[in-house]
Amino acid sequence: MTDWHEKSDEYWRQKLTPEEYHVCRDKGTERPFTGIYNAEKRDGVYHCKCCGAPLFTSATKFDAGCGWPSFYQAGESSRVAEKPDYSHGMVRTEITCADCGCHLGHVFDDGPQPTGLRYCVNSLSIDLVPTADGDKKEGGR
Repeated sequence: MTDWHEKSDEYWRQKLTPEEYHVCRDKGTERPFTGIYNAEKRDGVYHCKCCGAPLFTSATKFDAGCGWPSFYQAGESSRVAEKPDYSHGMVRTEITCADCGCHLGHVFDDGPQPTGLRYCVNSLSIDLVPTADGDKKEGGR
């Protein structure tokens, strides 16, 4: 098993584009409504851009209207780590990939039921692996 936390800064700079590096490793944020997965409707699993860990499924994706892909639940909650974020004069909860520390975004308590959570995720920090049939779902996802 790879210890992703041991990877050097140079490793990540070579693996990621400058924009991906800024979001994933420097805890940056992409501009709202610019990410490729914001309006994505295909079924599949969203994986960590850095290490490939499965993080979210399309079944829990919803349109929050915030400009970033949003999910009401992590695919496997143990794969998404949470920690307090006091940057920019705000109190938020940062979400990262538990396997490699990739910055994903933040989680808020204003999401839909059944969880009431909104995992607000940068498209640059995830990759969609569509299901084999590639169907698109109707509705708000």
